Amino acid sequence: MSHTTSHSPQSGSLTEVAAGRWTLDPAGTTVRVQHKTFWGLVNVKGVFTEVSGDGEVLAGGGAHGSVTIDAASLDTKNAKRDKHLRTADFFDVDKHPSLVFTANDVTATGNGSAQVTGELTVTGVSRELSFTAEASEISADAVTLTAEIPVERAQFGMTWNQANMLKPLTFVTITARFTRQAS
Repeated sequence: MSHTTSHSPQSGSLTEVAAGRWTLDPAGTTVRVQHKTFWGLVNVKGVFTEVSGDGEVLAGGGAHGSVTIDAASLDTKNAKRDKHLRTADFFDVDKHPSLVFTANDVTATGNGSAQVTGELTVTGVSRELSFTAEASEISADAVTLTAEIPVERAQFGMTWNQANMLKPLTFVTITARFTRQAS
């Protein structure tokens, strides 16, 4: 399998990414959430500040891997809200300290995009998830993929909704930068 040698963003095709082990670069990775509250009038945004992961690109094409998010690291710039989000009403971080996405299959689909299928585990509940990710960087040593994923909180047991003020969907935007490990 060939790979590109340029380090400029979007320099090659995802089908040209070198086979081998890859590690998530926390400094180049962001996991953001946004959720409409107060009957859709307020858009609450937050960032998970602690993320790790790794993956493997296979010689025949395709890839798999995982991303682990520290549930307690969610920062919405409101300490009272963040404390509530860590309780059993939402992430229950004492019992479930991590959110994990396991990508069972990542397949290049052309035009710098990839189809990702896997399993998201939140609050101990696992659900299948499939989405398209767009590459913003493809080089011999780094790949950055971005995806916006709608997630229904109730599917993960998060049903708290005082006065029915929360919309059912949370949007997760992940930008994951992976760097190739030396052989």
